[in-house]
Amino acid sequence: MKSLIVYSSQTGNTLKLAKVIYDELKGKKEMFSIDEAPSPEGFDLVAVGFWFQGGKPDPKAVAYLSKCSKPSRAFLFSTHGAAKDSAHVKSAMDYAVGLTNGGAIAGMFTCQGEVNPKVLEKVPVPALAAGF
Repeated sequence: MKSLIVYSSQTGNTLKLAKVIYDELKGKKEMFSIDEAPSPEGFDLVAVGFWFQGGKPDPKAVAYLSKCSKPSRAFLFSTHGAAKDSAHVKSAMDYAVGLTNGGAIAGMFTCQGEVNPKVLEKVPVPALAAGF
């Protein structure tokens, strides 16, 4: 099996997940920052990692996910500041799946990570208490 791991990381959290996925995958594999990522064509599995911006995957991930359509199998992973089971996370992941234009989704993983302090300065205190 030939796998490609692509990640977009702002604080380093998504990069950490990408490294774990890379280490655990068997067979031929390649890993790239989203800025240097090749086309997903020709890979059996494409793992795409991203962070959330405005309730969606970050803009670079949005552009890349739209390239991950049939016949690629995609594994989506994300880091975010919201509670793992929140509507915010579900909505963002549903949006990410929709970007794959019907591509086969092999699985998904999300986890809370460090939030950029500049973002926290802009979020009202009641929203933080509610987990976004």
